[in-house]
Amino acid sequence: MSPDSTTRKPTAAELDLLRTLWQLGPSTVKDAHAALQADRPAITYANVLRLMQVMHGKGLLLRDESQRSHVYAAAQAQDTLQTNLLHDLIEKAFAGSGKRLVLAALDAHVTDAERDEIRKLLDATPPAQEPTDE
Repeated sequence: MSPDSTTRKPTAAELDLLRTLWQLGPSTVKDAHAALQADRPAITYANVLRLMQVMHGKGLLLRDESQRSHVYAAAQAQDTLQTNLLHDLIEKAFAGSGKRLVLAALDAHVTDAERDEIRKLLDATPPAQEPTDE
């Protein structure tokens, strides 16, 4: 994995493939292609192969070459990559304000059921301690 692989941002197509690999676990191109075809019937084996090779070069995928069919795996855990992408989004689009991100999400992207679930989570979470000036 390249030293700056944690700073490389995947494209939309790369994120689709990463989601597939997180669900399947380490996989051959054939397995990933079969899984991706469920949502995108027109995607070809050659497209998936090329995408996985590019992602390996960018440090987004690890490749095990010990078998005849190479096995690829995500270089970062799903929660790690999502946290990094979220941090980047907060910094770039919301001027570093997590509150602004949450308010924007609550305004347009949350169902009533999800709101109720969020309320329950907030009610069950102890309040954050204010930093002390010592």
